Amino acid sequence: MARDTTDQTPLSSVSDMTAYLAAGSKAKEQFRIGTEHEKFVFFRADNSPVPYFGDASISALLKGLQKKSSWDPIMDGDNIIGLGEPTGMGAISIEPGGQFELSGAPLENLHQTCKESNQHLATLREIAEPMGIRFLGIGGSPKWTLAETPRMPKSRYDIMTRYMPKVGTKGLDMMYRTCTIQVNLDFASEEDMRRKMRVSMKLQSLATALFASSPFTEGKPNGLSSWRGDIWRDTDNRRSGLLDFTFRDDFGFRDYVEWALDVPMYFVVRDGHYHDCTHVTFRQFMNGALKGEIAAWEPTMGDWTNHLSTLFPDVRLKRFLEMRGADGGPWRRICALPAFWVGLLYDDEALTSADELTKEWTFEEVNALRDVVPVQGLKASIKGHGLFDVAREVIGISRNGLKNRARLNGDGLDESVFLAPLDEVLAKKGTLADDLLMLYHGRWNQSVEPVFEEYQY
Repeated sequence: MARDTTDQTPLSSVSDMTAYLAAGSKAKEQFRIGTEHEKFVFFRADNSPVPYFGDASISALLKGLQKKSSWDPIMDGDNIIGLGEPTGMGAISIEPGGQFELSGAPLENLHQTCKESNQHLATLREIAEPMGIRFLGIGGSPKWTLAETPRMPKSRYDIMTRYMPKVGTKGLDMMYRTCTIQVNLDFASEEDMRRKMRVSMKLQSLATALFASSPFTEGKPNGLSSWRGDIWRDTDNRRSGLLDFTFRDDFGFRDYVEWALDVPMYFVVRDGHYHDCTHVTFRQFMNGALKGEIAAWEPTMGDWTNHLSTLFPDVRLKRFLEMRGADGGPWRRICALPAFWVGLLYDDEALTSADELTKEWTFEEVNALRDVVPVQGLKASIKGHGLFDVAREVIGISRNGLKNRARLNGDGLDESVFLAPLDEVLAKKGTLADDLLMLYHGRWNQSVEPVFEEYQY
């Protein structure tokens, strides 16, 4: 999320919070695709990380993009921390370790999504090249220690950095040393949200396996296909992971609200100042816990919206659904990830097939899969079925869904072509993580340095 909200509308009841989520429902013809991707920023000369301050820096990149695009700067005090498209149809932000993120506009089809990311990367390269800066597209920082990784001057990140070691062992790695590709998708009703949430929650670990690209840590293999996936196993389990209530047939908006209310807050923003609120849950906040601690202690809709953005389940519910399971990756995967999920969730026939395929998967079984996928990848299994075979079936369902979209839209735009990187995974029976490890032990002579050259955007 590029910009924390300051909506001062009073918030007085659980019904208000539930209605906020329900208001995301929209007609199917209004469904859109919003794709986000992050990338590591490095100096080409020595593959070192780029700091926030300086002539060649993260802040210089943001200022250069601002001049080029005329997007509005997003400030935290005196520091530029992002850019917002003037009509709210997209944003650029920085993650805690300087990872550069595009939050794309809500677009009608995957061809537009691919064009958007390509244009963004081209513009970014134009600004970065004179500074000797490049961008790396994989899921985990392959070389830099946590101490070597720069820290961005963003108030919410200062609060998170202090808090993370109190609630898990890997939260700082998540913040500073991972990158992801995500897609945000719409729902038509509570029932539609329920089905999409249930199916996508069960299949996030499959996405983790298919898009695994983080097998290195601090210059060496880490024994994992997805280090990023493993990090999320012990980041902050009160606000992340699988949500057991989403497996129920009667799950609805209110259930998500009730869960979110009992998750500790990160902050509230008052007059541009971030107040650390990690000692109270949102429910306690609603009951007056901050009275006497901050001047304007009454909860607002802006506080609720910000709180929702600090929750990290594998599928996050806002006024849309966020698919959060995949590692970052090369450009073609920025198109493949949304293609995978759009094919599954935006076609009724495909959604029904995916729901049927996974209907007997229990919370305990899916959680066990989530635990082993970072190590085993597509070699993992669920209910006696190898994940590779599940992947073949699910990708087939997604392809049919995309082809159905083309027929229904009547525009002749075949979006299934964007599944090609996943077809290659099936054909090779190996992921990008497997490719990287093969290169490391072969042509790269047990060095991670070539990854910066060969997998840069």
